[in-house]
Amino acid sequence: MTLLVVCLLCVLCDSVVQASDQIPSPPQSRPIAIVGGDVFPVDGPPIPGGTVVFDKGKIIDVGRTVKVPEGAETIDAKGKRVYPGLFDPASDLGLVEINLVRQSVDSSETGAINPNVRAEKAMNPDSEHIPVARSNGVLLSVVAPEGGVISGSSAVVQLDGWTWEDLTLKSPAAIHMTWPTMRVVPRRFGTPEPDAEQTKRRDEQLEQIRKTFDDARAYKAARESDASKASAPFDSRWDAMIPLLDGTIPLVVNANDVLQIQSAVAFAQREKVRLIIAGGYDAPMCAELLKKHDVPVIIAGTHRLPQRRGDAYDAAFTLPRRLSEAGVKFVIGSIDRFNGNYRNLPYNAATAAAYGLPPNEALAAITLRVAELYGVADRVGSITIGKDATLFIADGDILEVPTHVEAAFIQGRKIDLSDKQKQLYNKYRQKYEQQKTAQEPKK
Repeated sequence: MTLLVVCLLCVLCDSVVQASDQIPSPPQSRPIAIVGGDVFPVDGPPIPGGTVVFDKGKIIDVGRTVKVPEGAETIDAKGKRVYPGLFDPASDLGLVEINLVRQSVDSSETGAINPNVRAEKAMNPDSEHIPVARSNGVLLSVVAPEGGVISGSSAVVQLDGWTWEDLTLKSPAAIHMTWPTMRVVPRRFGTPEPDAEQTKRRDEQLEQIRKTFDDARAYKAARESDASKASAPFDSRWDAMIPLLDGTIPLVVNANDVLQIQSAVAFAQREKVRLIIAGGYDAPMCAELLKKHDVPVIIAGTHRLPQRRGDAYDAAFTLPRRLSEAGVKFVIGSIDRFNGNYRNLPYNAATAAAYGLPPNEALAAITLRVAELYGVADRVGSITIGKDATLFIADGDILEVPTHVEAAFIQGRKIDLSDKQKQLYNKYRQKYEQQKTAQEPKK
């Protein structure tokens, strides 16, 4: 009886969540030259009919008059385009498989203050979402926790590997937190809480944040003091805050409302930590403040609705252009991550380009600018000699929906571009072709 129950549970679990059966690629074994394609290095002008050569996972030459090494594998890319791997600046890729299945959701931890949470350790390298994202050129991502007030630390990951250690390019990348709602929502809008209760909860959260930073600073001072180093007990929460307090990594604050943004900036200045605003819907309203304190913005996708009744219908679409014109640094993410559509990252940038952002800036906002934001621009983000050979070949402009990615490489390794969605497409195409054949009159 016990064995039967165990077997039934295994069957049920397998039917709910299945791992991708793709095998990670082996290391690059010989030089590869992509010849004749239009190369978009991002950190420089496009190179029509260019050549990219990489070996041992690194780019060794780029240009129009490049000598192909003897014995190199040559890929004819004439009529194609070569891009650096697209880079999602904040996602839960690999942390959430099916939103409605709690056992497959590892994006948040219980409790409000969890700076010690490390997203990369919870990431599932066999997630079915990873191959789907790679199929559209998304080869890098910042995987970030969510929930609570201080959610934990994120990591820069590359989307190919056997384990989370294989995937991780940099950890920690940032500490992530959600700023409290500063406005009191009138009860006529349906909130069950009186104004006083909302104000009380907001003030409690702000005090909790202040106390967390005070405790972390006291812990840091105690650990660094020769006198008390031996006696100061280790605390994983405050220890995780030390790189933030040292300025080694930034603080990423989820904030969309103008009052949230202003409050977060004031707090960061008081605590002397590097700040990045994530969301940033109202960022143009405080552009001068962000510019003054050199606070960049992670735009949480352009495919979202206006937040207020009086906003223009295209407020989210024009947000990147307005920030660019105001001189505020920004990158573009994908709000579609909440339903698993990480592959839509280039289309969020495309919408920004359609509404006034120069296309080269739109491309940089999902490649090089993200790498610069997280301090990994020396390795990824552009097609540059010495950087990782993390790039892909497409049959057209990656910012256009009809474009297909034909080949992709992560650190020189050629990536399998099959995925669950393609398998289902081929499966049901065959179904309808077979049904059509069966219904045709016999001759």
